[in-house]
Amino acid sequence: MKTIRRTESGFTLIELMIVVAIIGIIGAIAYPSYIESVRKSNRADAKAMLNDVAQRLQRCYTAYSAYDDGNCTAAGAVTGGNTITSAEGMYTVAGVLAATTYDLTATPVAGTTQAGDAKCTSFTLDETGLRGATGSDSANCW
Repeated sequence: MKTIRRTESGFTLIELMIVVAIIGIIGAIAYPSYIESVRKSNRADAKAMLNDVAQRLQRCYTAYSAYDDGNCTAAGAVTGGNTITSAEGMYTVAGVLAATTYDLTATPVAGTTQAGDAKCTSFTLDETGLRGATGSDSANCW
């Protein structure tokens, strides 16, 4: 009598572990790159909010001849410890206002992905349109 031997088909444990290791290596490289891309795109939220508040303050200056006039709701919204949260909720904007000058600063909200953004930790804008940023890559933030 002859014995017929069947061959088993499938994956061995070693082949499976090699695939898992390759996926892990790719993930370890791709995830930080993805997070950095998300942070870079979220920076637009701060820029948009700073420009919006600056435009509101310019309207106040046109109407009342002062950025810090009591009738200006935008001035009250960013001074005295008050802040405005950006549309996406990633940044808060605060300001230091005088009659003829203002300095606005956008800082990341704690607990968001932007809170870990070391390249651009905050953004600034003043009445002359001068833009600034702090962080390890502040020259490329705006």
